[in-house]
Amino acid sequence: MENNQPLSALEGRIVDVLKTIYDPEIPVNIYEMGLIYEIKSDELNNVSIVMTLTSPNCPVAESLPIEVRDKVAALEGVNFCHVELVFEPEWNADMMSEAAQLELGLL
Repeated sequence: MENNQPLSALEGRIVDVLKTIYDPEIPVNIYEMGLIYEIKSDELNNVSIVMTLTSPNCPVAESLPIEVRDKVAALEGVNFCHVELVFEPEWNADMMSEAAQLELGLL
């Protein structure tokens, strides 16, 4: 996420949940992969997540956003979760955290 604003406590718990979700073909969670572009929550704890995939043809294109939505919506305190799947900007390996790049042998 390129957002420099500090995360709220709820958003921090959302990040923790996102770190439990993996693309089945890559041994790195979707947050460290850089697939999460934005996390927002409002005063009613409605959550909005903007995410992408490594490729528009990703085999989990149908299921991964649903998994994100369902796991975040199940968090205590979350009223509603909407996931928007985007392909701009296009994902690339530079979006991965340093830890993810190390895990995949890219550094």
